[in-house]
Amino acid sequence: MNTEATLHLATKMVSEWATETQVSEPNRVDGLMATSEDLLNAVMMLRVKRLGYLAAITGIDLGLEAGEFEVLYHFCAGPVVITLRIRTPRETPSVPSLSHYIPSAEPFERELSEMFGVAVVGIPNPERLYLPDDWPEGVYPLRKDFERSALNEERDHEYDTTG
Repeated sequence: MNTEATLHLATKMVSEWATETQVSEPNRVDGLMATSEDLLNAVMMLRVKRLGYLAAITGIDLGLEAGEFEVLYHFCAGPVVITLRIRTPRETPSVPSLSHYIPSAEPFERELSEMFGVAVVGIPNPERLYLPDDWPEGVYPLRKDFERSALNEERDHEYDTTG
């Protein structure tokens, strides 16, 4: 299948499940999913049609004012990039795990959970991947409100030997 046909098919498929679909730049399709079910359906459709592989899962902190995170699932099909987006509330952020369908999703999901605090529901191994074992719970370094000074104060207090 040539690039134009792949782009057309990807746009059509993503549009079935997305509330918004756009071709944001040449060879790139973005779709915003309204629900976790829509996300899983779109992912399964991509898998059934063998339209690309999962290249990455990334998170975006939309800020305190927005009160949401956006999670992006990037699939590559030759030169075409298909991005499925889903938003999740900042207070209780969660997305479903894709690991049961796409085993290579697990490290991306663990990173998302560890760095943004987004719960990945159904992930087989939720253990930390990058942060040290003594990293404080509830501190997520890729959130916009992360303050390194608070982390240092907590660690200094933890290791204080004076009293």
